Amino acid sequence: MESNVIEGIVVGASGGAIAGLTVYGVKYLHEMVREVFEMRRVNVWLQGNSVGGKWRSTRVIASWTNLTEDRVQYLCSKSKKIKLSTGVNEGLWGHRDSINITDC
Repeated sequence: MESNVIEGIVVGASGGAIAGLTVYGVKYLHEMVREVFEMRRVNVWLQGNSVGGKWRSTRVIASWTNLTEDRVQYLCSKSKKIKLSTGVNEGLWGHRDSINITDC
């Protein structure tokens, strides 16, 4: 009788651990896929709208991509294709392929 109780506890704990890990894995995968799609949306918009050395603010990017300003700032800072202006136009973003790097 005592071994049945211990077996039940082990089976319950194992099932709970597997379920927890599965939920964590699905949530992580969802966040990564969402980030890829949002990063692509920002990159495509910024590449088309920073032509001619135009730098764009976080607010403008957020408005046109329907993302929050915090999310846009996070995505732009993480992307290797997007550059942050540190010169006269401090705090603006530009796509590396569309802007003149010397105008930072």
